[in-house]
Amino acid sequence: MRDAREVVREEPYFRDRLISLLAEGPMTVPELAAASGLPPEEVMRWLMGMRRYGRVAEEKEPTDDGYFRYAAVTRS
Repeated sequence: MRDAREVVREEPYFRDRLISLLAEGPMTVPELAAASGLPPEEVMRWLMGMRRYGRVAEEKEPTDDGYFRYAAVTRS
């Protein structure tokens, strides 16, 4: 796992990148990891932060393989 300071420094870039991927439609953590090239544990960290601040929301039902899909929340 990368150093936390390095991750925080890159936050604006990766936040915007994940949001732009989610603008195409809801995705699971493994799908976002594959599309972004980030490790799944980092994608999950970013998603949970963005979820906490209302930038993304998870769908109510998991996929057949047990993952939740996350979608970008439109902000006005």
